[in-house]
Amino acid sequence: MDGAASLRARLEAEARALGFSAFGVARADATPRTAKRLRQWLDSGAHGDMLWMETTAERRGSPAGLWPEVKSVIALGMSYAPATDPLALADEGEVGRISVYAQGADYHDTVKKALKALARWLVAEAGCELKVFVDTAPVMEKPLAEAAGLGWQGKHTNLVSRTHGSWLFLGAIYTTLELELEPDSVHEQRCGSCRRCLEACPTNAFPAPFRLDARRCISYLTIEHKGPIPHELREAMGNRIYGCDDCLAVCPWNRFADTARRHQAFVPRAELVAPSLADLLALDDADFRKVFAGSPIKRIGRNRMVRNAAIAAGNSGSAALVEPLERLVDDPDPVVAEAAQWAVGKLTNGR
Repeated sequence: MDGAASLRARLEAEARALGFSAFGVARADATPRTAKRLRQWLDSGAHGDMLWMETTAERRGSPAGLWPEVKSVIALGMSYAPATDPLALADEGEVGRISVYAQGADYHDTVKKALKALARWLVAEAGCELKVFVDTAPVMEKPLAEAAGLGWQGKHTNLVSRTHGSWLFLGAIYTTLELELEPDSVHEQRCGSCRRCLEACPTNAFPAPFRLDARRCISYLTIEHKGPIPHELREAMGNRIYGCDDCLAVCPWNRFADTARRHQAFVPRAELVAPSLADLLALDDADFRKVFAGSPIKRIGRNRMVRNAAIAAGNSGSAALVEPLERLVDDPDPVVAEAAQWAVGKLTNGR
């Protein structure tokens, strides 16, 4: 084994020792169509309120757009494969459904800590310059992960792996190191004629395969969108209060996902598996910070969470939730107050 191949093998071994279950390498110029596709998506307005996608488009379109010196991209994935069916609570009206990825520790912290450790190892071994990224930087992780052979972008636009299904947190290391060996092969798209993810979407957020209109996506509505949620989409949200797993959960490739590969940081916290809507409706700012400390949910703040819980309560059919909702109709946040008023009206049939 020559020096470059040996470095790659040792790098992969170190990555796996740090908790990464997927590893691949791509040239920095391996995704030439990404910038054009991103521009078309932004021009259609499908990004909704995510204005930061527009302001960072030039840097986001290619690794070199963010860091001109980059030569190679190391793509990494950390498994959060669930042990139970993410759709199991769909008919439990008095509890909220939280996306699988947010039921454990904040992936930003866990993945970035491992990325930094791997970066220190690589600098010590190869003497290169590098940068690490997980989600918060203008990086198109999914096309890069596809180019590095971790999986392919499915019809729901998320990455799908033959080994890990739909359950990977992605991170990337940009480096000036020119790996003197063939990069990993771009993964073949293996969706075939399957349309389960498209048909599972409760709000019809996919105008076509491989295209997402974020403005109709429950993950966007419950996490990124700050204002009132459009009335025509509220009933379809059901009891989802943070994110949505439906398009991921129905993917047939998940049968290969092994919970044993899940990073221990992402084992669900008991209080986040099926939280009571009544409890969520009663949250003030201090309570919210206490309940969601160490969780990615903390970023949306109390008001958005209570707004989401109010809409879920309105969909619950439970008369027991009318009283806690009525206490919110004069909430200082007008978006929360409006959502509570809508929910009370729905549960009482306008009486």
